[in-house]
Amino acid sequence: MSSKESCRIELRTAIRQLNDRCLYSASKWAAEQLVGIEQDPAKYTPSNTRFQRGSSSIRRRFRTNEITSTPVAGVSYVSTPVMEEDEVVDGDFYLLAKSYFDCREYRRAAHVLRDQHGKKCVFLRCYALYLAGEKRKEEEIIELEGPLGKSDAVNRELVSLDRELSTFRKNGIIDPFGLYLYGMVLKDKGSEYLARTVLVESVNSYPWNWSAWLELQSLCTTVDILNGLNLNDHWMKDFFLASAYQELRMHNESLTKYEYLQGTFSFSSYIQAQIAKTQYSLREFEKVEVIFEELLRNDPYRVEDMDMYSNVLYAKECFSALSYLAHRVFMTDKYRPESCCIIGNYYSLKGQHEKSVVYFRRALKLNKKFLSAWTLMGHEYVEMKNTPAAIDAYRRAVDINPCDYRAWYGLGQAYEMMHLPFYALHYFRKSVFLQPTDSRLWIAMAQCYETEELHMLEEAIKCYKRAANCNDREAFALNQLAKLHHELGLDEEAAFYYKKDLDRMEAEEREGPNIVEALLFLATHCRTHNRFEEAEVYCTRLLDFTGPEKETAKSMLRGMRTAQSSRPPMDLEHFPP
Repeated sequence: MSSKESCRIELRTAIRQLNDRCLYSASKWAAEQLVGIEQDPAKYTPSNTRFQRGSSSIRRRFRTNEITSTPVAGVSYVSTPVMEEDEVVDGDFYLLAKSYFDCREYRRAAHVLRDQHGKKCVFLRCYALYLAGEKRKEEEIIELEGPLGKSDAVNRELVSLDRELSTFRKNGIIDPFGLYLYGMVLKDKGSEYLARTVLVESVNSYPWNWSAWLELQSLCTTVDILNGLNLNDHWMKDFFLASAYQELRMHNESLTKYEYLQGTFSFSSYIQAQIAKTQYSLREFEKVEVIFEELLRNDPYRVEDMDMYSNVLYAKECFSALSYLAHRVFMTDKYRPESCCIIGNYYSLKGQHEKSVVYFRRALKLNKKFLSAWTLMGHEYVEMKNTPAAIDAYRRAVDINPCDYRAWYGLGQAYEMMHLPFYALHYFRKSVFLQPTDSRLWIAMAQCYETEELHMLEEAIKCYKRAANCNDREAFALNQLAKLHHELGLDEEAAFYYKKDLDRMEAEEREGPNIVEALLFLATHCRTHNRFEEAEVYCTRLLDFTGPEKETAKSMLRGMRTAQSSRPPMDLEHFPP
C-alpha cells in the first residue's frame, strides 16, 4: 500500500470520527487535505475521483490495529489504533445530544448525557458544557462592556471540568478527545505546562485532530519549548512543525516543511495558503499574489485567508484588483471577519478612513479575537490622528498575540506621534526583536534615535546599517547613512555610502533628488582630496540636470581647471548652456 493511499484511508476514517464528536473545524481541515492528495492515475476513473465519498469497504480495510506500509514521497508514518467505540452503533441518547449540540443547545445536550458513561458520551457532555460556559462568558462581556469591551468574565464551567477530566486522566479512562478538551481547559486556566503535556498525550494517541495541534501550537511560544515536545513521528507532525515554525518566524524552515508535504498533498489548498502566508512574511508580494490568484481560480468562493491577499493588493496599490476582491467576498459572505477586513482595506486605499474603521469594527463584532482587524484599525486611527484610539487597538492586538510585530510597531508610531520617543523606542525594539529582517522596523527605530529629544546619531547609524542589510526596498537607509556620517564629520564614510547609494540607483534605473545629492557630495569630496578625474566625472553628470546643481558643477569644473595648471585647459564652451 502506498503512503498516499494510507493517508487517504486514515483521513477518511478521521473525518467520520471527528464529525461524530462535533469537531467540525478539524473535520473540515482533514477533508481539505484528503482532496489535496494527488490522485493515483491507475485508479482514476469518472466514478472514482478523489472527491468520491468513502465506502464501507474502505472503513473495513482500516479496522486493523496497525498498518505497516512504507512511506514514500517523504511523509513519515507510524501506526495508530482505531478508536474502539467507533465500532459500536451510537446510542439513542448520544444521537439526541448530538442533535441538540448541532443546534447550539449545549446545556440540553449535556443534560441528555448526564447518565451516560461511554467515552464518546463523556467527551460530548464535557465539550457541550465547555461551549455553554464560553457562550455565557461572551454574553457577560457584551452585557457589561459592549461587543468590543474588555471584561474579567470567565468560563464558569472550567473548575468543574478540570476536576472531572483530571480524575478521568488519573484513572486512565479518558480518550484522546477528552485529553484535547482537558488541554483546552488547562490552557484557559493558565496551567500552560500541564496543558502542553496533556495535549502532547492527545496528539500522540490520535494525531488527526488538527484542533488539538493548533492548541498545542499556541502554547509553543519559543523554539526551546517546541524542541522539547516529545512527539511521535507521523505525517501530521510535519504539518504541525510547519505551522509552528511559521508562528515562530522561522520562515525558511516553514517553507521547507510545506514543500516536503507537497510531495503527497500536491493539491492541498491549505498548504498553498500557508506558503503564501510565509512568503508574505518575507515580503515576496509577487509570489503571494500568484498563489492567491491560483487559489481563487480553483476555489472561487473561498474567503479564508483572502484578507492577507487584500493586504498585498493594498501594499501594491492595486485599486481595481482590490475592488474586485472586495465585491467578490461581499457577494459570497459579507458577514465574515475576513470579508469585512477586505472591504476595510478597500476603503482605506481610497482614503476613506472613517468608513474603513466601520468595517474593521464590524469584523471585530463578528470575532473579537480577529488579530489583523485590531492592527489594521489601529493603522486607520493613526491616519486619522486619533492616537489614543490607535494605542488602544494596538494594545488589544498584542493582548491576543504578543508576537504580532505589526502591533508593536504601530504602538511605536503612535507614541512617536505623541512626541514620546523613549516609549516609542521601547515598542520599536519589541518589533525588531520579533521581526529582525524587516528593514522598515529598523528605519523607524533609527528615525526615533534621530529625534531632537534623543539625538543619538551613532545608534541611528547602527539601525540604518541593519536596515541596509535587510533588503531595504525603498533604498532609504543608504542615503541616511551618508547624511549622518557627513553630519558627524566622517566624510570618507559618507562618500562610501553615497557611492553605494548611487550605484544602486543606477542599477535600478531610479531617478530623484537623491541622485543629485550624491553626485554633488562625491564631486565636492573628490575635488577636496585632489581626485580631479573622479570629480570631473561627477560634475559632467551633473551637467545633465536643469536645476542650480548645473551651475554649481560648471563652477567646480572651472575651479579644477585653474587648480590643474599642468593639465590642458578644459573647453567649457562645449558644455550645454
